[in-house]
Amino acid sequence: METAVSDRTPREIARIVKTAVSPRPIAWISTVDENGVDNLAPFSSYNYVSSREPVVLFNSPNEANGGLKDTPRNALDTGEFAVNVVTEPLLERMDHSAESLPPEESEFDSVGVSRADCRRIDAPRVGEAAVTMECTLYDSLEVHDRLMVLGEVEYVHVDDDVLTDGRIDQRKLPTVGRLGGPYYTVSEITEFERQF
Repeated sequence: METAVSDRTPREIARIVKTAVSPRPIAWISTVDENGVDNLAPFSSYNYVSSREPVVLFNSPNEANGGLKDTPRNALDTGEFAVNVVTEPLLERMDHSAESLPPEESEFDSVGVSRADCRRIDAPRVGEAAVTMECTLYDSLEVHDRLMVLGEVEYVHVDDDVLTDGRIDQRKLPTVGRLGGPYYTVSEITEFERQF
């Protein structure tokens, strides 16, 4: 079976695309608003753009599509955010942090993760995260119904437990990915090494 975009509703096409583009890495993004209230939320529309001068991006519904969520609004208002890498031990708490809370309540408290200080930005990071990237706002771009937020990585926290010879060892970092529907997956190493 083949499907043209015109044969399906936009929602159906979006589901097909989100399921086909998988597993999607998850950015568990922590921010703080201009009043000092912190926020923590997962985004599976996330990746990196540049590696020489590292830039990461996430996207979320824009103003015209129901209004900005707290995370992109905070990132735009303060010019900073932290990307906490989600690993298997954090999966359930990350999932619960997607629940909508009033802006004055913090997901750090509601899901029971600790705050740790960042070095270069004011937003806290998840103390239990094996890797956290501190980012400053590089740019933002509206793409149809989404707002893409790009952040320049200014500092990276890496837990010694996931290192081998000073480098992150993927075998020690069971990252979580988002699949289609309600599903997640945890990275497993396939016994195949790149040849090129």
